[in-house]
Amino acid sequence: MATKPRLWYFRGRGRMESIRWLLAAAGVEFEEEFLETREQYEKLQKDGCLLFGQVPLVEIDGMMLTQTRAILSYLAAKYNLYGKDLKETVRINMYTDGTLDLMMMIALAAFKPPEEKEENLALIVMKAKTRYFPVFEKILKDHGEDFLVGNTFSWADIQLLETILMLEELNASVLSDFPMLKAFKTRISNIPTIKKFLQPGSQRKPPPDSSYVEVVRHILQF
Repeated sequence: MATKPRLWYFRGRGRMESIRWLLAAAGVEFEEEFLETREQYEKLQKDGCLLFGQVPLVEIDGMMLTQTRAILSYLAAKYNLYGKDLKETVRINMYTDGTLDLMMMIALAAFKPPEEKEENLALIVMKAKTRYFPVFEKILKDHGEDFLVGNTFSWADIQLLETILMLEELNASVLSDFPMLKAFKTRISNIPTIKKFLQPGSQRKPPPDSSYVEVVRHILQF
């Protein structure tokens, strides 16, 4: 029996959340090791598990993988969520790079001083509505298909839904001007593996709170 992938990260979203989403969407069960002390982090470094001294870290197929983009690319290819040819793959890369930009903005906002955080989050919502969501609305409208690339469920669809839900946590009406994205959200959310991941009790993580921020700051010493 194949060993489940094992994930090392903090007890929160951060750069690991998209990896959790991709595994869950592929129907793959995984185990998690949560970093809660500086000593745990230093042990991973001492053991040579962290190539560049950074998490996320994923153990899969006899490998210890680091660097978020590399991990996501490997998982997308392994579970047939990366397009049927190079042209589809490069489009998936473009779309996921765009949504990753937005997600990292939201993740980093949690670490800003309180007096800057609200203004920063409002700016992110504005960028989503004026720069990013119009792109995906046009893609869906122009090709008239259910999915972003090749009319086949892919990593791009998974990450766009994750991004939409993160933005809706900041502004519930963020999709009010994007009917194609509204319909897309409903379709993708009802894919069985994703629907399961969206249920209470799954390994999906909540938005970061002050205690999560404190733990990360302590472990990484910044």
